[in-house]
Amino acid sequence: MKIDVYELLERVRMQKPVVHHLTNWVTIYDCANIVKVFGASPVMAHAPEEVADMAKIASALVLNIGTLTVDFIEAMKIAAKSANEKGIPVVLDICGAGATNLRNKKCYELLDSVKINIIKGNASEVARIAGENVNTKGVDATKVEMDLMEVAKSLAMSKNCTVVITGKEDIVSDGKIVFLVKNGHEMMSHVVGTGCMATSVIGTFAAIEKNLAIASVAGLCCFEIAAEIAVKKSEGPGSFKEKMYDAVYSLDKKTVGKMQKIEFLVDGKYYK
Repeated sequence: MKIDVYELLERVRMQKPVVHHLTNWVTIYDCANIVKVFGASPVMAHAPEEVADMAKIASALVLNIGTLTVDFIEAMKIAAKSANEKGIPVVLDICGAGATNLRNKKCYELLDSVKINIIKGNASEVARIAGENVNTKGVDATKVEMDLMEVAKSLAMSKNCTVVITGKEDIVSDGKIVFLVKNGHEMMSHVVGTGCMATSVIGTFAAIEKNLAIASVAGLCCFEIAAEIAVKKSEGPGSFKEKMYDAVYSLDKKTVGKMQKIEFLVDGKYYK
């Protein structure tokens, strides 16, 4: 299966989809910026009185529980129900799941009350929501001693959605196929917000591609290729972040085609 990553990027740039966010207050600026440099249109509306209307004019909805409050979850439910009615994809970043009982409870509440099309988190966050007895260190992943590809595939099947586990190698599964994205750089882990930004990028690509696993793979691939380019031009986390925005904006067909590293697993066999 050959994924034309650049073709999806071109669609983002041409269609300029509106991506509605109810997201992490720590990283909201970064999430808006990354969506914008990809060529889409971010909107960060969170008031319960307007989220349903805003979702109706969007092409994707991104939810992120990083700065969790009970009221914020209620606004997310309103927005997601509106998105479900319109038929646009809803992406949920389960940021910090496994750290506290409240986060776990509210993740399950969202998954039970509205249709979530893409669940995204790190290894321990996704494993916890999949029912495994693991904890998360704040919002950072802890080591998970299990087959993460099987965790992603199983959760995707049970929730009828796409599951994304980010890490050194990103895992994406729709319950049938498991994709591996092997782009990116360790420097990303030294910058607060790259995980939240990745979720926004996934939402951006999901806005223009119905196959949400492929959308997730293409978005992550572009974002992480940009990180690989940026790290060569930076001296540390601060300049890296700045250069990453520039790299995203400048991505071209030749660069993406040459640098993308995608594998997939079907029936126990790996393909490139």
